[in-house]
Amino acid sequence: MIFTAGNRGENVRSDCFVSLTILQNKENSIELQSKVKSLYGESIIALCKDMLAFFGVEHVRLEIEDNGALPFTLAARIEAVINKMKKTHTEYLLPVLPQNTYSTPHDADRVSRLYLPGNNPKLMINAGIYGCHGVILDLEDSVAPDRKFEARYLVRNALRTVDFYGAERMVRINQLPAGLDDLYFVIPHPVNLILIPKCENADQVVQTDAKISEILGRKHDSIHLMPIIENAAGVMNAYPIARASENIAAMAIGLEDYTADIGTQRSTEGRESFFARSMVVNAARAAGIQPIDSVFSDIDDMEALARYVRESKALGFSGIGCIHPRQVPVVNENFLPDEAETEKAKRIVLAYEKAEKEGSGVATLDSKMIDPPVVKRALRTIERAIHAGKLHENWRDEHA
Repeated sequence: MIFTAGNRGENVRSDCFVSLTILQNKENSIELQSKVKSLYGESIIALCKDMLAFFGVEHVRLEIEDNGALPFTLAARIEAVINKMKKTHTEYLLPVLPQNTYSTPHDADRVSRLYLPGNNPKLMINAGIYGCHGVILDLEDSVAPDRKFEARYLVRNALRTVDFYGAERMVRINQLPAGLDDLYFVIPHPVNLILIPKCENADQVVQTDAKISEILGRKHDSIHLMPIIENAAGVMNAYPIARASENIAAMAIGLEDYTADIGTQRSTEGRESFFARSMVVNAARAAGIQPIDSVFSDIDDMEALARYVRESKALGFSGIGCIHPRQVPVVNENFLPDEAETEKAKRIVLAYEKAEKEGSGVATLDSKMIDPPVVKRALRTIERAIHAGKLHENWRDEHA
């Protein structure tokens, strides 16, 4: 019997194809085909031997067709075929990079999030260099049904060993109930946020939250949740969903599935989705979380993307999903605060600081009270303007 995992072919890069054949009363054998065999062959074979011994595998032939796979990919593919051959709850875990231990705040910037297919290591390796606020390792729609099992190992290893350069590490699990099993592969590892696809009701959030706590062995508050609204039922339940857990940091909408569910097609004008998008924005804002807009599916039309981003921002969204790295800078740039927003934020902060200095219990601007959440949003606007080079960090000196 032969078990396989991974990808092969002329266009495959940074991946490998692994096959495991059961032998009858023969010693283990390892066969490696690799263009870098002279440089890394010994270390690859050593990894194979170590993993076979770790899982107690005997009487097999392990064959590897390597196309520049890094150790996290090789280990994931080998572990996948071993688990196809014999089910084991033991995990072969690579060391966690020290820089992968950071957590992210509940209100972290989530302007741009880059989707990465969970079974394609090539796209994971350099994802963090594009300047996205988050990287989404996807186990759902971008992974073929017969590859979801092996993708779990790859995503787990990527969370532990790939440097995403400070981007929020996100995983989109599969639609519940299958997605609950995905959590066993990602929760004990360095993940910051879980996306819950095709969320229709608050109970699906509650189930996900409870499963995370069960896996961690404690009630948690360190892993954020982002339900994705993708059908009419989810839209009508948007507010209860947004309030279902204190761990929800954001709520997104997926318009491709939503428009199909209501029996129409997604258009450039977006009239068919205006109600749903507005519902998600209002539900999220009322619940005190971030509303995130749908991805823009045309990866070649940057001008249309820029218009879409500006419209999304005008509707009240905090960010957008990206399906190609070239979309990231366009999303980031067009979501930046404009001059009017920055000026208003400066006035809010200065008015609040003046009231504090004068010992006043109430700060006002243009006859309106300024409360701490308003000041916090204003400070975030200023921070983003400074980070983008649109405002000097000593801006207060100009108003002294």
